[in-house]
Amino acid sequence: MKLSIIVPVYNEEKTILEILKRLDELSIPKVIKEVIIVDDGSTDSTRKKLTKIKNAKVIRHDKNKGKGAAVKTGIKEASGDYIIIQDADLEYHPKYIKNLVSEIEGESSVVYGTRLNRLPHLNKEEKKHLFIFHYFGNRFLSLVTSVLYGRWITDMETCYKLFPKKAVEKMRINARGFEFEPEITAKLLKSGYKIKEVPIVATPRGYDQGKKLNTVRDGLKALWYLVKYRFTN
Repeated sequence: MKLSIIVPVYNEEKTILEILKRLDELSIPKVIKEVIIVDDGSTDSTRKKLTKIKNAKVIRHDKNKGKGAAVKTGIKEASGDYIIIQDADLEYHPKYIKNLVSEIEGESSVVYGTRLNRLPHLNKEEKKHLFIFHYFGNRFLSLVTSVLYGRWITDMETCYKLFPKKAVEKMRINARGFEFEPEITAKLLKSGYKIKEVPIVATPRGYDQGKKLNTVRDGLKALWYLVKYRFTN
């Protein structure tokens, strides 16, 4: 099996080389890896550092278009049987990708890595309330997803979404930003795919470390898109 790992990146000069090192070290039996990096218009030294990369395909956007747009570019370039998204920060360790791949059954498996079977790690006391707010916000959105689409899911917003390329190659994805998460989940479920969840551990970073997701703004967008795509295409 061939696995395409799409890495959308925007201004991650502090973490990009380390996450790519971890991906390079990732070994999955009977799986050929393909790493596709989409530099979404970075303005720091990320672009310069990516010129040193040899074991991955690098695609560049001239300007920042958003995570969803970067993922769409990666999907177009992917040649694998399956696709998974890997954020360019260090919140998600690639070692868990192996756990998701091991749950593939047949050609129509969709596997998500769930962080929400426990409370999140809280590394900084002064940021604790922000992480808890994000945690319960995601819990709520996942519950809404379960109710609207009739399939129980605990972590709709997880980065680790593993799906067959055939499930998305003809799918119309409209999202440009973080609304990619609810849109692709909604459309996979509406297409008849069942999502299996595998526990993973993530290490959330703070906004002072470069976190880009805005819990309130992006949470409200996610809620709107979950409702929207329940009744439209």
